[in-house]
Amino acid sequence: MKRFLLPLLLALVGTAAGAGAGWILGGAASSTDHATAEGPAPAATQCDPGTTTAAAVPDAAATHDYARLNSQFVVPVVEGGQVTALVALSLSIEVPTGRQHDVFDVEPKLRDALLQVLFDHANLGGFGGDFTSGSNMRVLRASLLKGAQGVLGPMASDVLIIDIARQNV
Repeated sequence: MKRFLLPLLLALVGTAAGAGAGWILGGAASSTDHATAEGPAPAATQCDPGTTTAAAVPDAAATHDYARLNSQFVVPVVEGGQVTALVALSLSIEVPTGRQHDVFDVEPKLRDALLQVLFDHANLGGFGGDFTSGSNMRVLRASLLKGAQGVLGPMASDVLIIDIARQNV
């Protein structure tokens, strides 16, 4: 039992420290800085009028915002009754422009739904072996989107996995 508590305690302390650092360092950014960072590259706006490639690609930043969830998700990987690894993920939810506040209003419920999806994925062996393979990540993203839509409805159009790391215990 003590072998299980120490990694879990370390994960919780690390998550709290990371959330605190993210809040302190990332809390000063304004929403205009966020929109500017996701805008089109200058080269895309200065295309030759004869080319249609830049004009054919819709500007996703004009129709969607990304609500980055405040702290990481930490998921234990259990094999044979023992915690063998911890997986940490940072997620963002793609929503229509101006609807980020709706995500943050229900963030506790959304985090609960997404954690359940992540625990189910871990219990099915999704974080074992080559856990970042394309097919495995597609399954995970689809499951996370379904969980997000269970809370937010069709407002959630995608779930982006910003960071993912696995630490063996």
